[in-house]
Amino acid sequence: MRHIHIIGIGTGNPEHVTVQAINSMNAADVIFVPTKGKDKEGLASVRRDICGRYLTNPRTAIAEFAVPTRATAERSYVESVDEWHAALAQTYVRLINGLPGDGTGAVLVWGDPSLYDSTLRIIERARRIGAEKFEYTVVPGITSIQALAASHRIPVNLVGKPLEITTGRRLVENGNRADSTIVMLDGEQAFSKIEDPDAEIFWGAYLGTKDEIVTSGRLGDVAADIVRMRAEARARHGWIMDIYLLRKGRDFDDL
Repeated sequence: MRHIHIIGIGTGNPEHVTVQAINSMNAADVIFVPTKGKDKEGLASVRRDICGRYLTNPRTAIAEFAVPTRATAERSYVESVDEWHAALAQTYVRLINGLPGDGTGAVLVWGDPSLYDSTLRIIERARRIGAEKFEYTVVPGITSIQALAASHRIPVNLVGKPLEITTGRRLVENGNRADSTIVMLDGEQAFSKIEDPDAEIFWGAYLGTKDEIVTSGRLGDVAADIVRMRAEARARHGWIMDIYLLRKGRDFDDL
């Protein structure tokens, strides 16, 4: 039976890749590398660099495939994502069915496959719509949350207090509710649109790579600087992946 390894590779630093991930890569007949066009060539380059560094099995091939573009016009967010996942699932059906009957494939997933990544959902969808029978294994990776906390040298949560993980879209809709809030997938810089100027923000982009940028401070003081740095970095690289922690209060405030 075919087998797929879904491998978390961290946030772009090849040293984030675990021994388990390296072993799984070398157990594969084919590693599937997604590409997203010229503007996001850096994302594919990181995956190629990781393969070049850690692949020692001469029989392991690399197969690149184009990721379908997500259409957003005249669609709700959920509708656009559902259509996009459907197109990706068809792509994975083709890739999986192209393996020999007992072949093994691998997919390299940014960060960790369980956190704000839909590869697992898409693989299950591919199984339902026509992929040949297969099993799959999930290999965890270092998340951008861990990388952010490490770069800022902070714990993510305050003692005895909750942590919320959300998106920029939800932050704008619901406000900054928790004592500690991790915000991912924020293309609209939601931190600059909420009313919580005294919260602290710990922001980072390209975490763990040579291009890493981090800054922190009172939200009301640094929000405009982060918007500017983010725009400059995106223009320079053609893409950006960033994340931030919003925090209010201190450890042991309840004493």
